[in-house]
Amino acid sequence: MGMLKFEVPNTLPLEDAKKRVEALLGYWNKKYGVTSAWNGVAASMKGKAMGVTIDGNLSVEGHRIAGEATDPGMLLRGQAQKYLTQKFAQYLDPKVTLEALIAGQNDD
Repeated sequence: MGMLKFEVPNTLPLEDAKKRVEALLGYWNKKYGVTSAWNGVAASMKGKAMGVTIDGNLSVEGHRIAGEATDPGMLLRGQAQKYLTQKFAQYLDPKVTLEALIAGQNDD
């Protein structure tokens, strides 16, 4: 199966963005059991969410978060892309504190 590439803009300082992406990966771990491992500003992730196998990687870069993950196929590709874009945008929103994001994880 192919890979689904994603890229999300980022306006936060690199270290802040990394902390927020770590929080998002922590949320996915808690909610779906997706595991992640970091190597500097790059992370790999594996697991299954909503019946879709996830095997991917991402990197926190200066003005973007970029990565790729297992393509869920033609029927779910649009939904997966939309979900990733929305979640990263939510976690990288400078108007929302990291603490508020973490506290809100219990609301889902």
